[in-house]
Amino acid sequence: MLDKLRNAITPIALSVGRGLSRTGLPPNFWTFLGLIVSALSGAVYAGVFAGGSVLAGLILLVGGALDLVDGAVAKATNRVTKSGAFLDSTVDRISEVAIFAGILASNIMDSYLVLLALAFSLLVSYTRARGESLGLALSGVGIGERPERIIALVVFSLLGLVYWGVVAVLVLSLVTFLQRVVFIVRRLA
Repeated sequence: MLDKLRNAITPIALSVGRGLSRTGLPPNFWTFLGLIVSALSGAVYAGVFAGGSVLAGLILLVGGALDLVDGAVAKATNRVTKSGAFLDSTVDRISEVAIFAGILASNIMDSYLVLLALAFSLLVSYTRARGESLGLALSGVGIGERPERIIALVVFSLLGLVYWGVVAVLVLSLVTFLQRVVFIVRRLA
């Protein structure tokens, strides 16, 4: 859904990547910094640190921005590798688990909704990885890729409506999962 915006942001991200590459820090540093920030967001959701959903949403926004940075630094330094792409995707899944674990620990909503949102969010990523392993390009397929899900959770968190943010992630993830399954099955039939 945000593919057009992503295309507009790419030159800005590359510029930021070139700037951050001057620090000498490798792309994987930014990947793991994003994980730490996302885990911190989860801890704030859980109530380990004061601040509530607004602070958790702001921290999550920073974590989401860092998810763009690692790839931009890799491109700016000509360090784009398959191992880096694998590590980035894997760390993104760990970040999602940390965020939803924090929301689950907060007890602000029924645990089954949090579990379903996390499960379908992970299934969105799984269907992309599996589809791509079968030779299909799935970037842009579905209404709720990772950036859209993060934005939904951030916006609702900033409004103090984490419950509705999780519901939005659940709906976006479920619809995207189904869209990808249909897309893959039709292409491979």
